Amino acid sequence: MNNKNLNIIQYLHERNLIAQITNKKSLIETLKSKSITLYCGFDPTSDSLHIGHLIPLLCLRQFQIFGHRPLILIGGGTGLIGDPSFKESRRNTNLIDIVQQWSEKIKRQISLFVDCSCGPHSQASIVNNYDWLSSISFLTFLKDIGKFFSVNKMINKDSIKKRLQKNNYGISYSEFSYNLLQSYDFAHLYKNYNTILQIGGSDQWGNIVSGIDLIRRIYKSTAYGLTVPLLTKSDNIKFGKTEKNTIWLDGKKTSPYKFYQYWINSSDKEVYHFLKFFTNIDIDTINILKQKDSISNSKPQAQTILAEKLTRLVHGKKGLKTAQNITNNLFMGQTHKLTLDDFEQLLQDGVPTVLLKSGITLQQALVASNLVSSRTQARELIMSSSITINSKKQLKTEYVFHATDRLYDRFTLLRRGKKNYCLIKWE
Repeated sequence: MNNKNLNIIQYLHERNLIAQITNKKSLIETLKSKSITLYCGFDPTSDSLHIGHLIPLLCLRQFQIFGHRPLILIGGGTGLIGDPSFKESRRNTNLIDIVQQWSEKIKRQISLFVDCSCGPHSQASIVNNYDWLSSISFLTFLKDIGKFFSVNKMINKDSIKKRLQKNNYGISYSEFSYNLLQSYDFAHLYKNYNTILQIGGSDQWGNIVSGIDLIRRIYKSTAYGLTVPLLTKSDNIKFGKTEKNTIWLDGKKTSPYKFYQYWINSSDKEVYHFLKFFTNIDIDTINILKQKDSISNSKPQAQTILAEKLTRLVHGKKGLKTAQNITNNLFMGQTHKLTLDDFEQLLQDGVPTVLLKSGITLQQALVASNLVSSRTQARELIMSSSITINSKKQLKTEYVFHATDRLYDRFTLLRRGKKNYCLIKWE
């Protein structure tokens, strides 16, 4: 790749990875003329990042590929406060020791995505804003930084107005001040690392613009901002470390199998966008794949490609192989190949599970597992060859489970059709 002949902004734009950008023409010219230092911040409000962080992380990676230097800011200081931007409720505050532990874990995760050992001009660095925020006095901060901020403008920011309108929560003074802290971070990194570009999720636009304005006021210099789209759930709520049903990057919190399943179950509407967001597959190749999938009578390939690439990126070859083995054995009729560890992992992953006693009939198990709504429906599905026990079809409507149905003397996999299944754990 001859990066000098390519435009990183155009690259990101073609992949729909730019939500907003400041002073676009000037930024493009600056990026063409020299290598720059840019940064993105990650607050340690949990001990792991999640899939919502993949977009900015991979953008940092692309900037590095194009010869620029990524600076990753761990918000050990701001993480004690919590960013209120478009949050529905007040964040819980955490102890300093806990936040510091989380900071170290997140630091190790981030090192998987950016190269901290390459050449001097594009080598990534990781910094922690606790180092400078903890050393500035409150009076000095108000005197030197607070004077540049208008409360009138701050309360008119969409993220703040939304919280002020909520009677149950409102917004604390500490959260209200978060905007000043993030702006100060940008100014600090500009002064000490010559950082001229901040990237972040589209919910960070207000904070980024405030930082640009602070740099202009203090140093009479130009800085830039770029936001990327937010990864949202099916209900259009942003993924967050403090939200429920989060897909974590830490394999101990979200297993490689569950991570793989999340992506392989992407809808046809969003999977091609995800391929642009999360992979370096050429745009033309993605479009050809989309066309082939649309006219194919077989299963679309896009979801499998996406799941494989992302699982390998986050969990490595071993994690991908584990996820593929469990998936294939579950859905390809090879239940006997599942290990005891695989079954235990399925339990942890929240696979539909029912606890049953010996002597129960297949009809009773189907109703108890919510695979059917009634015994009548159970009988109909059994007679139509739609029910399998450990990948073997069962045609006896009055079938009673035997000890031989128990894998490792404790598990039985009950399935209706191709995709609806439940794990029986025997008492």
